[in-house]
Amino acid sequence: QVQLVESGGGLVQAGGSLRLSCAASGRTFSSYAMGWFRQAPGKERAFVARISRAGSSTLYADSVKGRFTISRDNTKNTVFLQMASLKPEDTAVYYCAADNAVGARTRVRDYDYWGQGTQVTVSS
Repeated sequence: QVQLVESGGGLVQAGGSLRLSCAASGRTFSSYAMGWFRQAPGKERAFVARISRAGSSTLYADSVKGRFTISRDNTKNTVFLQMASLKPEDTAVYYCAADNAVGARTRVRDYDYWGQGTQVTVSS
């Protein structure tokens, strides 16, 4: 069992930056690949980024490539999402998720555990 708690969301102007954090409970954090997803009002939850268990491999949605960076610190059981050059269309609730399988997995159903989400609002 893994419990995930996101933090760091808020209101930011277009072009600004935010850093999201996701703290995981348990001693098996390094056994999970971690992902970030987002869900805008009226839309389905969508993949944003993924990082492998050791942090050596990352994957991004085309919409955030070059602007967002996912990273993790396995000594602190935490995964991060650094967001830069934010756009109003980045407005959404952002969720972190844990996946106990390897590979380039981007579907919601691939992930086993989810946090409660943190709101990110980008004003124009």
